[in-house]
Amino acid sequence: MGLPPKVFYTLHEAAARWDCTLADIAGWASVGRFDIVTAIAPVTHGMQTVAGFVAVSVTDILQMFRQGGTGPAKILLRRVRSKDQEDWVVIADPAERIEVTLADLLIMADEVRRFEADCDLLRRPASHIGSTARYDWDGMYIAQMVRIHDQGLPATQAEWLGEVQDWFVANGDSGEVPDERTIRRRLTPIWKALRGTC
Repeated sequence: MGLPPKVFYTLHEAAARWDCTLADIAGWASVGRFDIVTAIAPVTHGMQTVAGFVAVSVTDILQMFRQGGTGPAKILLRRVRSKDQEDWVVIADPAERIEVTLADLLIMADEVRRFEADCDLLRRPASHIGSTARYDWDGMYIAQMVRIHDQGLPATQAEWLGEVQDWFVANGDSGEVPDERTIRRRLTPIWKALRGTC
């Protein structure tokens, strides 16, 4: 039995998936195409406590999405909204404001799929002359480049192989996953080059 589908995507994963910029994602979120969310510990406002995945007001953090990477790396949230609520909870006390970085910002997977359906964005495997590839190797490579950029290499090659298998499960149209030997053959030269080993 395979793993369940992804629950959320980081903004970098969504940008790689849609071949767009982070600023594009912020723009679409700012006009209500989907919510950008983050996970927070409980915050109490009056009689209301907010915790878990909460929507972030994109206009409050728009500076983070400046082109050229000149925006701040982190910012304090001034308001959040529970996923099942329409009203924003204002965090009036500066000491209680929540600091977030780009890596903390997510889009829930159901919203990613809905947005893709609304915009007719089909996840097609890379095409080759005379035939269609069975697996989306290009998409996998892009996702792994983002992962290595943001988090570095996994501790072991076996762990990395498992992550790539998870990526194919979550992103493949058919649910099929390349066999372990094929994935290892593609990852090993990259692993050796990045680890500086022979």
